[in-house]
Amino acid sequence: MIFQQFNLVKRHTVRDNVLSGALGRTGTLRSLLLLFPEADRAEAQACLERVGMGDRGDSRADALSGGQQQRVAIARALMQRPKLILADEPVASLDPALRNSVMRHVEALNREEGITVICSLHDLDLMKRYATRAVALREGKLVAEGKPDAFDLPTLRSIYGEEAEFGFEAAT
Repeated sequence: MIFQQFNLVKRHTVRDNVLSGALGRTGTLRSLLLLFPEADRAEAQACLERVGMGDRGDSRADALSGGQQQRVAIARALMQRPKLILADEPVASLDPALRNSVMRHVEALNREEGITVICSLHDLDLMKRYATRAVALREGKLVAEGKPDAFDLPTLRSIYGEEAEFGFEAAT
């Protein structure tokens, strides 16, 4: 799972935060003492390399920017060896430049590693750029589904209401 808030332990190192993804296969005492096997440490380093954070393993999590913290959260999710990742608004707390950077990493999980990603996004530009399939809900009911290009202006108005305004060309 990749959360909207990064959910890192700020006082821990980046590496220890990534290693927390291995807690499900680590004994209680070893995990409490942060005594992870060398194989897990090497896997954590590989996960950090995968998201471009390989040189930051010894940094404290609270010393990182928001985009870096989210990439550590992605590495932590990779440490779980998932077949499916749920991403709940993974870029909502980031500025626009960092949003695309993080979404490229999420996209790569799907395209390069074959991990299914279900991602909740409220940013229509990001949905149109990164999604291969979109599902829209309004008041808990399915309103639209299909390829992102199918989300034209009438479809978007059925989702967001007639008074909604959209600031991008693709919706016209």
